[in-house]
Amino acid sequence: MRLAFFFILFSLFIIPDPGKGQEQRIAIAKIIDSDTIIIASLPEYTVNSRLPRKLRVLAKRHNKLVYNVKKVYPYAKLAGIKLNEYEDILKNAKNDAERREIMKEAEQQLRDEFEDDIKKLTFTQGIILIKLVDRETGNSSYVLIQELRGKFMAFFWQTFARLFGYNLKTEYDPEGEDRDIEEIVVMIENGEI
Repeated sequence: MRLAFFFILFSLFIIPDPGKGQEQRIAIAKIIDSDTIIIASLPEYTVNSRLPRKLRVLAKRHNKLVYNVKKVYPYAKLAGIKLNEYEDILKNAKNDAERREIMKEAEQQLRDEFEDDIKKLTFTQGIILIKLVDRETGNSSYVLIQELRGKFMAFFWQTFARLFGYNLKTEYDPEGEDRDIEEIVVMIENGEI
């Protein structure tokens, strides 16, 4: 009997208590549409709003591109509209002399209206404008000058542009190099920015 008593007593110390070792907490919960949502207080967490350097640089570059495109896009849009107007007028010209006279008047009118604004554009804005003119008209600036003013004037303005780092033969590539510009233009057209 003594042996049985010691065995029972000994087994009480060896068998672990299922309630020991586990911390029990009482949580406040709310039931909403058969879902149980625990209501708890969380410790404070400080959010660092500073982006990593690489992302800051990319965001700054994108914001600058958005600014530049928004500044020159109206001029490119207007170039497409004016080109259509002048093509309609030139169709009614009787001969080359009248055609040249119409183009000289149109050029002077455009200079009077836009020369000061165009001169204030930055180098990057000028490059974007050349690309957007191609987008709006379907032809590079060089081809437009060649069709409207002749090969010599196209060569002259291309040479002049190359002196300052521009290329009038630059074409718009909406799926390649100019993909970011295309996205911005689409957002402008949709009224998103």
